[in-house]
Amino acid sequence: MASNPTNTAGPTRGLDEKKHDRPSTSSGSAPGTAYEHEDHAASTSNQTRNPEKARLEASKKLANPLAGLDPERLEKMGAEYAQMAGLTSDEDVRAFRLGARIAGDESNYDTIPELTEREKEVLVRETTHKWSNPPMLYWVVVICSLCAAVQGMDETVVNGAQLFYKDKFGIGTDSQRDTWLLGLVNSAPYLCCAVLGCWLTDPMNKKFGRRGTIFISCIISAVACFHQAFTNTWWHMFIARFYLGLGIGPKSATTPIFAAECSPPKLRGALVMQWQMWTAFGIMVGYIADLAFYFVPDHGISMGLNWRLMMGSAMIPAVIVCCLAFLCPESPRWYLSKDRHQDAFAALCRLRFEKVQAARDLFYTHTLLEAEKQAMSGIKKGNRFKELFTVRRNRNAAIASSGLMFMQQFCGVNIIAYYSSAVFQDAGFSDVSALAASLGFGVINWLFAIPALYTIDTFGRRNLLLTTFPLMSLFLFFTGFSFWIPEDSKAHVGCIALGIYLFGMVYSPGEGPVPFTYSAEAYPLYIRPIGMSLATATTWFFNFVLSITWPSMVTAFKPQGAFGWYAGWNIIGFLFTLFLVPETKEKTLEELDHVFDVPLKKLVRYGADQTLWFFHRGKNGKGMRPTAPSAEMYHGDAERMGDVAGNMGPPAGEGEREKRWDKEREREGGIMGRGDAAGRV
Repeated sequence: MASNPTNTAGPTRGLDEKKHDRPSTSSGSAPGTAYEHEDHAASTSNQTRNPEKARLEASKKLANPLAGLDPERLEKMGAEYAQMAGLTSDEDVRAFRLGARIAGDESNYDTIPELTEREKEVLVRETTHKWSNPPMLYWVVVICSLCAAVQGMDETVVNGAQLFYKDKFGIGTDSQRDTWLLGLVNSAPYLCCAVLGCWLTDPMNKKFGRRGTIFISCIISAVACFHQAFTNTWWHMFIARFYLGLGIGPKSATTPIFAAECSPPKLRGALVMQWQMWTAFGIMVGYIADLAFYFVPDHGISMGLNWRLMMGSAMIPAVIVCCLAFLCPESPRWYLSKDRHQDAFAALCRLRFEKVQAARDLFYTHTLLEAEKQAMSGIKKGNRFKELFTVRRNRNAAIASSGLMFMQQFCGVNIIAYYSSAVFQDAGFSDVSALAASLGFGVINWLFAIPALYTIDTFGRRNLLLTTFPLMSLFLFFTGFSFWIPEDSKAHVGCIALGIYLFGMVYSPGEGPVPFTYSAEAYPLYIRPIGMSLATATTWFFNFVLSITWPSMVTAFKPQGAFGWYAGWNIIGFLFTLFLVPETKEKTLEELDHVFDVPLKKLVRYGADQTLWFFHRGKNGKGMRPTAPSAEMYHGDAERMGDVAGNMGPPAGEGEREKRWDKEREREGGIMGRGDAAGRV
């Protein structure tokens, strides 16, 4: 199931979400802030000479633009910002003075004497009771959850409706023409998303804001769903479903951004993750609608009524969102992008318990935006797109991100989401039983998406994928081979349903939520919107490919070969993750630069070493986990690798640096004999 995300969280996710992990001002970090850029000319000159290094340095500065500033300086900056923003009341100035100080060092706010007991209690509860928030924040969550449900229903009401309209439209045979036309009709929204819909996200957000984009996209979705219910030919249905993609694309990209930008840092990841969970809920509701309208008689309506009600029912949650969208505040970050500081503060005050919380988050977000503007100054958009492929750190992130987005489709989940009723029919189920069995898959898909809120940050993105890809492959092979069981045996339908359900159980906490989460944090900030546009377009395009080819594939390969085809792709997904996807869990922006700025062959070697360690631990005499390569290890840092480089001679080219890096690894016992302090993979 293609979930969102889009330009997910833009620069906010991966930045603000890590805010509570920032080092304190007493850490000795180099001072710097969005307001203090005396070295701007020098940095511009360095950027010209070494653009790759300049980009990485920009990301490091953005990771903590307030590091190293003393409390007095922070309070002064907060008061100056309040005056600049026109928030001049004594209460507001106090809130920004204290909020700026807390933003610079959240670890010592309890020592600030000016904070009231109520303010201290609220700040403590952000950590100890992170789900304790004002009702308005949860109203935003409700809106975002309804948007996800719209997405899910849009995807699955077609599952049951096609059992009827394919025959009504004259495309219900197994001929090559009919199978391709059926696939084309079903895949039309995802074709639109790939070539047009997801690329409208950025201009729509700039023009209409987050709420406006959600409102417009839900109107488009509602009108398109209503239109689908009145079609009478396959090409008419294709047109209606094609412009449905104009609603799906911007909505799927904007809603997680909206949730991220309204949420407090410590809750942001969990709220953004709910997009996948409630999309799965919408998918389940779509199956319920299919089953609920199955027995509706035609009542004299040409070509049937039940499938029309199925297709039209997806407009209901979209209409609800349209009615409720403007009852919640706009994204504070969007207001800041328009220099509407007072509106941004008013919105945040509705989303936080105390003004000092709102002032802290607004001041820090403003500081990040100013730092981001400076980091991106002089970089043209065309150059940023070029650097997506020419800079190794960006290229490695694009390979990993786009590969996972591709595998989210080619793991085979959407052949079940879109065609499960037809699959169960082929297995010998009656129409009603096929719809009921599809509903069972929807329930499983939703229930097993809930644990992902915990597992994705506990076990890590890479480990989840390495665990679930082999299991998904196994269960798809099991499903396909079950079609060889004689049809007069009860085991025939039982094993087919079991295989599909087991597949859903391992997909939902793994390849379901990981790709969008991974893509949202993989790219450096200056290139993240472009990288996420590429990732989103990738998943929608291959969603289209899968949807259009399945009817023809199952006719040509039979179910055994068709399920086996996607089972094989899961094996490829496992190998791709093992060799080309580094872990990003709980890493700061600076650490992610080190993670991705590594030669691909080093990542491949790490995957091979990890495999050998897995099968031979206890036999190699050391039994220590291999250490993931990083640019800090490869290029060398000031404290450790500088000495190594000095001992080996003067600076050299990339090839020579790789040799030195290998020698250093060998000197320490090789990657097979090393483990980091935490013993992590």
